[in-house]
Amino acid sequence: MAVNRMSAEPQPGSADRNAWTLPATEEVATGVYRIPLPMPGDNLKAVNVYALEQPDGLTLIDGGWARAEARAALEIGVQTIGAQLTSIKRILVTHAHRDHYTLAVILRREFGMPIALGAGERASIEALTSTNANASFGSQMQLLRGAGAEKLARIVESQAVYVNPKTDGWEVPDEWLDGGTIEAGGSELKVVPTPGHTRGHLVFADLGRGLLFSGDHVLPHITPSIGLETVASPSPLTSFLASLALVRTLPDLRLLPAHGPVAASSHTRVDELVTHHDRRLAEIGEAVSTLGEHPALPIARQLGWTRHRRHFDELDVFNQMLAVGETIAHLDVLIRSGLVRERAEGELTLYSAVSS
Repeated sequence: MAVNRMSAEPQPGSADRNAWTLPATEEVATGVYRIPLPMPGDNLKAVNVYALEQPDGLTLIDGGWARAEARAALEIGVQTIGAQLTSIKRILVTHAHRDHYTLAVILRREFGMPIALGAGERASIEALTSTNANASFGSQMQLLRGAGAEKLARIVESQAVYVNPKTDGWEVPDEWLDGGTIEAGGSELKVVPTPGHTRGHLVFADLGRGLLFSGDHVLPHITPSIGLETVASPSPLTSFLASLALVRTLPDLRLLPAHGPVAASSHTRVDELVTHHDRRLAEIGEAVSTLGEHPALPIARQLGWTRHRRHFDELDVFNQMLAVGETIAHLDVLIRSGLVRERAEGELTLYSAVSS
């Protein structure tokens, strides 16, 4: 799963809000094409892969999920612009989630094109390619137990999917990226590390054409999940907010997200995300003050989830796990701001308000 669908962010009101997921190649700028690839069984429905034309073939930004349906859609998509899968010369991946990375690995096995990934993803890739059995997002179990959600942790463990690197499409990339610039599609891409969604997330800014390939860092209609990855990040929301501030210093660019339609203004969406998290921090701070000293689970149960403000008990197991993780991420920011304190009691972490 790539993003948190529980946010209170603005949503399109029309019946065709999922039109962007339909199998149609869209030229979003001269020589730049959006190709949505299906994600069977996932509520996100699709992930956008971007193909950049250049004299010797194509550069892809993101690779998609290693599913037969996605590979077939990508093949049709590149054929629509007069190319073949053999035309792909390189794949730049925004982060190491399955819907962005694993099809790139499958294509590399078949055709040999190199893959580049953010250097911050090393720890997760090492875990995912290990000979030891690793559960996807296994770091979440420890968070759940520290939050007082032992029952939920046991359920998550019982449903955990264990990674098989050979069949699931996990391998080390050819190149680790950590900033700088890359020539691609007849233009220069600025590589911007944006940790938060994952510790090694990247965005690619095409300043010449006024485009931001934002991966899952900035999405037009939903709020990215924070720190949902194989190896946990320290205070991922702190990193995410700093990354939003960094992207806000770039020129206002057209937003080319991994999930959702192209949007006109990166600045507008960044501002909306910052406002959302400011409100959520205030809400969680109030819940801590009201409850007194408690672990994260009771705090999460005080909050409304999704734009419909659903109770925690109305969420499925996966989204309950996300809700607890999001609550902890916000509590970490409040601790760093001096508004909340934490205290360990056995395996639990207890939170309380700091008196003014």
